[in-house]
Amino acid sequence: MEWLSDFGAIVVMQGFNGLSVFCVLLLMALGLAIIFGQMGVINMAHGEFLTIGAYTTFLVSTLTHSYAPALGPYYFFLAIVLSFVIAGAIGWLVEWAMISKLYHRPLDTLLATWGLSLVMQQLFRSTFGAREVSATLPDWLMGSFNPTEAIDIPRNGVFVMGLTVLLTASLFLMLYRSRWGLQVRATMQNRLMARAVGINTKRVDRMTFALGCGVAGVAGAAFTTIGSTGPTAGSLYIVDTFLVVVFGGAASLVGTIASAFSIAQAQSLTEFFMSGSMAKVLTLSVVILILMLRPQGLFSIKVRK
Repeated sequence: MEWLSDFGAIVVMQGFNGLSVFCVLLLMALGLAIIFGQMGVINMAHGEFLTIGAYTTFLVSTLTHSYAPALGPYYFFLAIVLSFVIAGAIGWLVEWAMISKLYHRPLDTLLATWGLSLVMQQLFRSTFGAREVSATLPDWLMGSFNPTEAIDIPRNGVFVMGLTVLLTASLFLMLYRSRWGLQVRATMQNRLMARAVGINTKRVDRMTFALGCGVAGVAGAAFTTIGSTGPTAGSLYIVDTFLVVVFGGAASLVGTIASAFSIAQAQSLTEFFMSGSMAKVLTLSVVILILMLRPQGLFSIKVRK
């Protein structure tokens, strides 16, 4: 029975590793679901906003340890806020300067944001270099909890899970319990009617895009707790993020959560039995089969036509 106990411990730890991946993937997917699901914009540069958040966290970490080491245990909270603000502000500028000119032209939007992603990657490479960098995590994020002798649960994973729950709950409250959320949903369902009743749809679009990019920035801050940051760090998540949004249902936040959890756990558990690339292939194949049977995704919102 000892082998069964060891196997159970491995499954638990792999499952928790899957939860850590799920949290970063969910934060990315929530931002993209807001942009793609609510606005219909295919933002191929979404991963670069994760990179902005990760580099912001790295810079705050470096400056804090160089000039204010006494604030070392607390800098990460400031880094999360700055990651959201900086990524959101850049997203606001991108929507104003480029995206607003390309509405109802999905192919042009896709090509333009793909080009933007390449430009941003080169800017990261020119500014921070091609090598990957890592933020110095506070001591309270290091180490692990040990519920049993065979199970180690990393503290940084627990923190990222708490951050994800808090941010997800905040987004739900904003979208379904606030006047701004009502305007966003009205614009999504019938833009012409929303404009007719006095909603400034251009401002709603700009704020929605900025919010989605800001959430991706927070995902970048969370990413620094589980990996190092390079110029192409965000692009590694963009395919999985689009897969999560489409699989869950483009306009459904509940579907995005269920989809992110399913894909992250499936990949984490299958990686224990096969290579990482084969685990991704198997997961992608299952998702494609499900989408063939249910093209609208796991969850879909019924809209009165």
